[in-house]
Amino acid sequence: MQHTGIHEECGVFGVYLKQASEIAPVTYAGLFALQHRGQESCGIVVNDQGVFSHHKDTGLVQEVFDQSVIDKLGQGTISIGHVRYSTTGSNNRVNAQPLVVRHVKGPLAIAHNGNLVNAHMLRERYELKGAIFQSTNDTEVISYCLTEHRLKKDSIERAVEHAMYDLKGAYSLVIMSAQKLIAARDPNGFRPLVMGSFPDGGVVFASETCALDAVGAEFERDLLPGEIIVAEPEGIRSIRTHCGKKSSMCVFEYVYFARPDSVLEGCSVHRARLRAGEFLWKEHPVEADVVIGVPDSGLDAALGFSHASGIPYGVGFIKNRYIGRTFIQPSQQQRTSSVNLKLNAVRETVAGKRVVLIDDSIVRGTTSARIVKLLRDAGAKEIHFRVSCPPFVSPCYFGVDIDSREHLIACRMSIPEICRQIGADSLGYLSVEGVKQIAQEAKCGFCTGCFTGDYPVAVPSEMPKNKFENKIGEKS
Repeated sequence: MQHTGIHEECGVFGVYLKQASEIAPVTYAGLFALQHRGQESCGIVVNDQGVFSHHKDTGLVQEVFDQSVIDKLGQGTISIGHVRYSTTGSNNRVNAQPLVVRHVKGPLAIAHNGNLVNAHMLRERYELKGAIFQSTNDTEVISYCLTEHRLKKDSIERAVEHAMYDLKGAYSLVIMSAQKLIAARDPNGFRPLVMGSFPDGGVVFASETCALDAVGAEFERDLLPGEIIVAEPEGIRSIRTHCGKKSSMCVFEYVYFARPDSVLEGCSVHRARLRAGEFLWKEHPVEADVVIGVPDSGLDAALGFSHASGIPYGVGFIKNRYIGRTFIQPSQQQRTSSVNLKLNAVRETVAGKRVVLIDDSIVRGTTSARIVKLLRDAGAKEIHFRVSCPPFVSPCYFGVDIDSREHLIACRMSIPEICRQIGADSLGYLSVEGVKQIAQEAKCGFCTGCFTGDYPVAVPSEMPKNKFENKIGEKS
């Protein structure tokens, strides 16, 4: 749903082919499938025998890459791409990824999904050594860390392996050198990263399986938390030095971030959202005439609620597909107007009826209040708001831009108070135990820190309020 205050993390894509071909269109298709993970900027780097061609800019994939740009990127055997969200005020071309680094040991390109909890400390360390940063995102910190270790090690994959001792937090990486494509996932597995293959032996890495489907690749498996996979002319290798920790993937991937047609850690996202709706009915039953969902991520949970309760499912909103998500607007006034432009209630579905309204979350409450008002204006008699995740009560340090308790309505109000604030007749959130159970088939543990304040790794006691404040704000 269109959140005021939550920014999605990003999407990464990488492909390795046995022989040079038109590889940029493959990366383009992969990024297009991952567009939901980042709508502010995007980029592609193509490797043709060690020569890197790249293009990146702010905007959607189809806006940044037309046919002429794709043609200029040319042929190659390796390519990586990235779609990105940023925090307010940081949406500019210099922060777009992938990041290309020219180095004495050869060129390097990096794309990153996640957020480092020690980025400000690493950045200060490198600046004191003379490093000059051009951007404000964590990816450039990672690049300095890699190049530092690259000078000491005999291979790029060993540099990655040793850099992972320094990097703390969430990171799913695709890294391209002159001859190799490397994928790496942090030891906790906060963010998803999957591997696929082509019949001719080519390899694909992506944030979600939907990107593999888009390019005709067959899903092989999820990368293990802490795993490094190297694709090179000699074949595919796995390095598992950092594997073995308890996994803690962000459970909000199943609630909201991932596309419903993706499968993460063996669990269908669609199935998880249906189950969230079923659990909502069990935890917060209500007598009503129709169940509706807020597009897009509230729809599957609404269907699950309907199936469990027997209350008919209806189409309650029409979504304008040509409006971006409301929270990409930099000001509150712009976000407010975007809500009205983006959604319109279907009067035929809700007029004179008791409505169960399903959404994936409530952050500040302003957007939720406007949606409730849309239904009231369309004639809804009662509105029972159900939320398919628990209340946000803590910041996220691992790639989701929930970084201030003062902006979270659940930190300021009780559930009855929130209900009155948004104008609903009743309000029910899915419990923490419930959200942990929605992805029952998943072969991983979950991070629920934003709902509980209990994090899998040590986090800063508070966000630094100094010259590095903006530097750690990026959610890559």
